[in-house]
Amino acid sequence: MVNELRWETRLLVMVTAVLTVFGIASLYAAATLERNAFGFFSRQLVGAVIGIVSLVILGRVDYRRWRTLAWPILLITIGLLIIPLLPFTREISPMRNGARRWIQVGPLSFQPSEVARFAVAAWVAMLAAKKGEAIRGFKRGVAPFLVVLVIVGLLILLEPNLSTAVLVLLIGGVVLFTAGAKIGHFLLIGTAGSVAALSLIWAEPYRLARVRCFFESCGQGNFQLDQALLGFGSGGLLGVGFGEGQLKLHYLPYAYSDFLFSTIGEEWGFLGVTVLVVLFAIFAWLGFRIARTAPDPFGRYLAAGLTAATSLAAVLHMAVTLGLLPTTGLSFPFMSYGRSGLIVALASVGVLVSIGRARNSRQ
Repeated sequence: MVNELRWETRLLVMVTAVLTVFGIASLYAAATLERNAFGFFSRQLVGAVIGIVSLVILGRVDYRRWRTLAWPILLITIGLLIIPLLPFTREISPMRNGARRWIQVGPLSFQPSEVARFAVAAWVAMLAAKKGEAIRGFKRGVAPFLVVLVIVGLLILLEPNLSTAVLVLLIGGVVLFTAGAKIGHFLLIGTAGSVAALSLIWAEPYRLARVRCFFESCGQGNFQLDQALLGFGSGGLLGVGFGEGQLKLHYLPYAYSDFLFSTIGEEWGFLGVTVLVVLFAIFAWLGFRIARTAPDPFGRYLAAGLTAATSLAAVLHMAVTLGLLPTTGLSFPFMSYGRSGLIVALASVGVLVSIGRARNSRQ
């Protein structure tokens, strides 16, 4: 039985390695016309090395320690999320592309919202395991989670970063669902959340324009999506060839981050896109399988949350680039440019490996 369990963590690491290597290569190809394409490549490579080291270390650390660290990590994350919102922190949190999402201290630059994905998964898992059957109630069960999740989501939203705020709330929802929260509570929360989301979209002209352009043609407003779909169409079955794509020639903004999946579709074609979808499906299957067989409730909930953090981000990124959701900026896990996101994603896999290894000790 021990060997039957170990193959899951090994395959999970293999899938992660393939996605990371393929992502770095695709990133380099997509950023060739940037001022310093090698700089993009080298910075992402540094992030990959740090992330891999984190994966190896955390894979050998008892995941139960995160239960004790959940509150400190959450409070530190909330503090980091507040920093970009303060008017006197512009020196370490400059405006980029109309948003203040980064903290930069010397050569160190990261997005606190990326850390929030892990922090929320760990904290919700910890509290859900502690509450046990009480999670099925609303006042003492679900309500305390909502308070914290709304605070974290609101701080991310104020950056502004609606897509990541929604993703963080979804991660919390997956953990609560895994812990046994009632469907009726989710329906109530979903209704309230939908009303809030519509209000937030209506409050910002650029968000309203994106939604309007999603449902109807509006010329230049659909430029990114039109170019992304053109990339998929140009790729055909086998693609135009690695590094030969035309989208990156200033036709598609953020071809190396928010729309990397489209760039991959152009250069690797339908076959390459299918392989990626299968790899992420395998990742999700392995992650939730580890969650299902975890040795304790905390491990089960934590594995489910971390798996959802990666899987949902991948699904949302692919859906946006395929025109199935309104255009929004959400990175492709393991692949899009961004060191902090890559490091957190790889570190999360390390925790999943730790949970998978712990199952063997109970056999």
